[in-house]
Amino acid sequence: MRKLIIGLAAVVLGMAGVAMAGNYPDRPIMLMVSYGAGGATDFQARIVTMTAGNEDALGMPIAIINKPGAGGRVGWNWFAKDAEADGYTLGAYNIPHFIAQSIKGGVQYDRDSFEPIANWGADPAVFIVGKNSPFNSMADVVAYAKENPGKLTFSGAGLFVGHHIAALQIEKAAGVKMQYVPTKGGGAAAMKAVIAGDVMGGVNNLSDAYRAREAGNVKILGVADVKRNEEFLPNVPTMVEQGLDVDDSSVNFRGIMVPKGTPPEVIGRLAATVPEMFKNKRVAGKMSAGGSPMHIMTRDEVLQMWKEREEYLGQLLQGL
Repeated sequence: MRKLIIGLAAVVLGMAGVAMAGNYPDRPIMLMVSYGAGGATDFQARIVTMTAGNEDALGMPIAIINKPGAGGRVGWNWFAKDAEADGYTLGAYNIPHFIAQSIKGGVQYDRDSFEPIANWGADPAVFIVGKNSPFNSMADVVAYAKENPGKLTFSGAGLFVGHHIAALQIEKAAGVKMQYVPTKGGGAAAMKAVIAGDVMGGVNNLSDAYRAREAGNVKILGVADVKRNEEFLPNVPTMVEQGLDVDDSSVNFRGIMVPKGTPPEVIGRLAATVPEMFKNKRVAGKMSAGGSPMHIMTRDEVLQMWKEREEYLGQLLQGL
């Protein structure tokens, strides 16, 4: 009798899962962004989800909820501990951010806390200065830093995010000590600090920096990537081109994930639909207009990317 009851319970649960997947979604969905409104992650998340309500997508809108703080830790801690694993609470991920933070410790999540759905973009870090700054190249920055150890202030979106990793790599490659200033509110706050003159420079996302440069507010001196970005910054050299051994470790991969424990049928529905949603022509057009590089990856590709980044970052952060 006990085996029969257990068997019947399994069948009922299985049928419930199929029914859930068949009806999913039947109400609006929330996407948690662990950075402030106006920053690159928030800006891009609103674009890539704008067609979610279309019949050829999820058929339900996605609303953005911001939970900023501590370089993303506030939002991801909440997402790992308290978010409902029902498919109606999604989260935006940033790599290397949450993986680097889990390696360094002091957070309540790691790679196994989340299930990736799909990746929408890959945003390199860049070094920026205000429009009236005397610095016009990374050589100028390094020369000042060598003459004034610890006095060159530059902002970033938090600790052990892509910005911070790029900052540590630049310091190590140049053999200098600068003063990294993590800001509250993510990339938008870090950008404001540069424009307002609160800091002498900053490491930010290419997308944020591109829009700020188009508005005439900043100069972009170098890209932390293995090759130039020909689409948006064809005339800005990489750090390597300027004699600094800085690779693509800080490139910010962005995408959508769900909490561990989300029903596999729901994960399957999202994994099949979301990459196609990202490919919408309106989405691509708005991302391009906003200087936001796209890099669409499927769930399986993201799973592999997360694994490789974790292995690589473990070694990189030891060296930095």
